[in-house]
Amino acid sequence: MRTALAIARKELSIYFTTPWAYAVFTAMVAISSLFFVGLLQAFQSVHEQARQVGWARLPPDAAVYRNLTDGVVVQLWGAVMIITLFVAPFLSMRLFAEEKRNKTFELLMTTPVRPLELVLGKYLGGLGIISATLGLTLVFPLLLSAFGSSASGAVLEWPTVLLGYGGLLLWGATCMAVGMFISALTESQMVAALLTFVVLLPWMMLHGLVQSVEEPLRTFISYLSFDTQLQNLLRGVLDVKSLVFFLSVILFSLLLTHRTVEAQRWA
Repeated sequence: MRTALAIARKELSIYFTTPWAYAVFTAMVAISSLFFVGLLQAFQSVHEQARQVGWARLPPDAAVYRNLTDGVVVQLWGAVMIITLFVAPFLSMRLFAEEKRNKTFELLMTTPVRPLELVLGKYLGGLGIISATLGLTLVFPLLLSAFGSSASGAVLEWPTVLLGYGGLLLWGATCMAVGMFISALTESQMVAALLTFVVLLPWMMLHGLVQSVEEPLRTFISYLSFDTQLQNLLRGVLDVKSLVFFLSVILFSLLLTHRTVEAQRWA
């Protein structure tokens, strides 16, 4: 484990000494800010309408805007989930592909480092950078907590906010695991990023097929959908089935990566 942690520290240092990570940080903050401002404006607009005509006369969908947690933060987490789908492939693409392109992968395979330590080390490094990227979005609920107001006293329901953020971290960890496996298959970083996106996007959109198929296929497809599994977590509902699903995908991706690296070591 000490070797894996040393590799993880090296990976993190590489991320933070290249402009690529800062470009991703900037993109995450900029796009999230746009969604945050848009959600705040929608929240204020619905409350203004409610003051004029009353909540009872507004459409049922407007009920979500009764508080800042459901009206802004939960919806913001949904937007960040989509942004992560685009950001994660660019963070995971270099994990193995760069080593192959620079011809350092063969040298790495001649060292006493075991494939399992190498995979865990690189994954922990990737996990660190995606956690740092998603951590930047915590500034938005903190701003609401500092400057927002509520008639009930509590501006935000922090258990809901933090559980939703935990769901985002789980989603980011899943994206990095899938992306690392694909990065281990190629020496082209752009190919790795593109293939990761091509795998993750349809996987997330599987829920769109639910209404067009019959049972039991409907239940099976719904269970496999990233989007379906994340919705409860983002709303602050702890669902053990979702945790098992994401952890299974992560472990399976790490197992595939380990097998790939091991096979390339003896090739």
